[in-house]
Amino acid sequence: MIAAIIHWSVRNRFLVLLATLLITGLGLYSLSKTPVDALPDLSDVQVIIKTSFPGQAPQVVEDQVTYPLTTAMLSVPGAKTVRGYSFFGDSYVYVIFDEDTDMYWARSRVLEYLSQVAPSLPDSARPQLGPDATGVGWVYLYALVDRTGNNDLSQLRSLQDWFLKYELQTVPGVSEVAALGGMVKQYQVKVSPEKLRAFGIPLAHVQNAIKRGNQEVGASVIEMAEAEYMVRTSGYIQSREDLLSIPLGLDDNGTPVLLKDVATVEIGPQMRRGVAELNGEGETVGGIVVMRFGENAQATINGVKAKLEELKSSLPEGVEVVTVYDRSGLIERAVNNLGFKLLEEFLVVGLVCIIFLFHVRSSLVAILSLPVGILAAFIVMYWQGINANIMSLGGIAIAIGAMIDGAIVMIENMHKHMERTPLTPENRWEVVARSASEVGPALFFSLLIITVSFVLFFALEEQEGR
Repeated sequence: MIAAIIHWSVRNRFLVLLATLLITGLGLYSLSKTPVDALPDLSDVQVIIKTSFPGQAPQVVEDQVTYPLTTAMLSVPGAKTVRGYSFFGDSYVYVIFDEDTDMYWARSRVLEYLSQVAPSLPDSARPQLGPDATGVGWVYLYALVDRTGNNDLSQLRSLQDWFLKYELQTVPGVSEVAALGGMVKQYQVKVSPEKLRAFGIPLAHVQNAIKRGNQEVGASVIEMAEAEYMVRTSGYIQSREDLLSIPLGLDDNGTPVLLKDVATVEIGPQMRRGVAELNGEGETVGGIVVMRFGENAQATINGVKAKLEELKSSLPEGVEVVTVYDRSGLIERAVNNLGFKLLEEFLVVGLVCIIFLFHVRSSLVAILSLPVGILAAFIVMYWQGINANIMSLGGIAIAIGAMIDGAIVMIENMHKHMERTPLTPENRWEVVARSASEVGPALFFSLLIITVSFVLFFALEEQEGR
């Protein structure tokens, strides 16, 4: 069969050249569209449900949140494993799907079943889906540093939470920007139990009064002098003084009791469960950029860098963004290594053909087969949704050696036939077809054996991973 294909190709040289040009064009298109990353994404298709249940012990979180969620997620279509973890005040449920499941289809199914079980959870439990990312989505990490000391950790954290986070989330490919370290500023109401007892006010009443005092209520409109005026109450808390002035009720003399009569209000940091430090120089505030599933890591990182450069002028004086982790360097080295190995193969093949065959055009035939084969590999990678990473590019670099061996053997056999049968315009293509069909089947099956060995290797690796 291989010999028949070779003879057909020799007879239809125009169609072969046309197919080569088509493969080259599709390969270049696939090469430009293939996502580039440093590491292969071998993580499962999973959806994370994070539920915050403040102030509750792990056993309570397990009984009232984690268990109802895990039992409900067991019936999600395509889910093969459901894992639940309970911590102090937090619950995490991991729904793992089959490998061929689309990520966003899985998220929509989980959200559908989550809406069914959410009403049965406690009122203070707030479930939400995790980011549409995988375990290798952590592509960039930066830190906010103020070497002048004009901004403390709480101000840097506010800058991260209310400015940089929202700006960076507009970059294409970014799924989430998680804050790390610093102090989260909050109003802290410290109630005096003696004063509450003196006024006969329960603690729950104070909490409800603060909630009612921090809201706006709309009404209708009033028409005056052929103009309409909107009627509403302005009740949002803007400062510490607004919080102190919240009414709690009346005492026995009918005098209003305000929050400042039974409590003090201070501005302080939220309770922290961890800190972030930079190079042993002290605490800092950082941001972790998480890439969306299936995106191009190199393009995402470049977009983040460009956005940070654009936002540099908007930062307070003395504040700078320091890069802590950047995967783009590893990606560039992996791609450059493939280019260097490819150029190295070109030179070696050219020298071998020139030295041993004394024929420059023969070396060009072998050299041209390399980029065409690599472009064909990128077409398959793009069609299967495989990104270009260290593993895939390393496999291509290894395959270059095996692929070029076949081309050199075929060219050398052609020269042997040319020595026995001098070429003429009449018998040129007959000699080419005879020499190629003589070694073509053996070369094809030798390369096929190498391919099958790699397929078996990856199949065993996948089975062990499961």
